Amino acid sequence: MASSSSYNPPCAACKFLRRKCIPGCVFSPYFPPEEPQKFANVHKIFGASNVAKLLNELLPHQRDDAVNSLAYEAEARVRDPVYGCIGAITFLQRQVDRLQKELDAANADLIRFACSDVPLQAAQPRPQEAAGTRNVGIGGGGGRFYQTGGVPISYDVPWNDIYNSHGGGMDGSN
Repeated sequence: MASSSSYNPPCAACKFLRRKCIPGCVFSPYFPPEEPQKFANVHKIFGASNVAKLLNELLPHQRDDAVNSLAYEAEARVRDPVYGCIGAITFLQRQVDRLQKELDAANADLIRFACSDVPLQAAQPRPQEAAGTRNVGIGGGGGRFYQTGGVPISYDVPWNDIYNSHGGGMDGSN
């Protein structure tokens, strides 16, 4: 005798709990039979009844995100029972801090190199200014460097305000 109904394998939760998977099973949309470890981790950390209660309290469109969060936390707790996903977050935060410091150092190098190029370009006096021989500070909010010439040459570069707010001009004074 052939059965007229098609066979649907039980979801990973029902298979793990060794129970019959009914058509309205709250676990079946989120724990497919192909991912048994996903439910095993969630069950080990949170318990099947707690997860079922949580899923029943949530709106249907919120359940998928909740299950993904539970699965992520459960996997992290299995890997690191003490810190769980907080350990991963802390590691990533330290990496962000380290990379931010590297970026700040690279920006400081860029500023230093860019500012060291400005005096070379600005130090060339124009023919009408070549008559004067006194030292004149060149600025316009930028670093402090000097040239022999008559009229100060102003320059406007976007990093000058940042550079001056962190310790002064190019001559090391504040």
